Amino acid sequence: MSKGKRIVSIENVVASASVNQNINLIEITRRFTNVEYRPDQFPGLVFRLKTPKTATLIFSSGKMVCTGGKSEEQAFKAVHTVVKMLKDGGIEITNEPVIEIQNIVASASLGGRVDLEEAAIKLPRSMYEPEQFPGLIHRMLQPKTVILLFASGKLVCTGAKKEQEVYEAVANLHQTLEQMKLMVYR
Repeated sequence: MSKGKRIVSIENVVASASVNQNINLIEITRRFTNVEYRPDQFPGLVFRLKTPKTATLIFSSGKMVCTGGKSEEQAFKAVHTVVKMLKDGGIEITNEPVIEIQNIVASASLGGRVDLEEAAIKLPRSMYEPEQFPGLIHRMLQPKTVILLFASGKLVCTGAKKEQEVYEAVANLHQTLEQMKLMVYR
């Protein structure tokens, strides 16, 4: 069992969605104030919500990308809220959104320090080039994630498609580092 206390925090959930129909973005800008649309700079419209605090990119194809959620649930809720607001605002949307989580980014602390030089030698699928980046880059196969690990024992986990994968990845790495005697606790 690990000596260090793991603290994991979901920072951002990115979800893609589609309502499988064309959407008139100019009409949305006429009816809503909380949107940004500059077609000369970017083809999507940005629809911001205060609760949950997210930004949803809406494209004329009916595709959407929602960022800023702190959980899978928040990402799903945000997309459904945006679609409901569009419908309530007179934008004709006939289909329910099909939503898929694309990426979950989380930060964590393992509660101890890590010898990155040694970890780079012992951990497979790891790269550490401190002249270029201060963290070790570890590509985990199960669950398929990429972890940026720092000497402080703090890390960033990216690439997960489910929150549970984040917790598994952090736990797996922590356990492996301990088994290899790469964790230092004070």
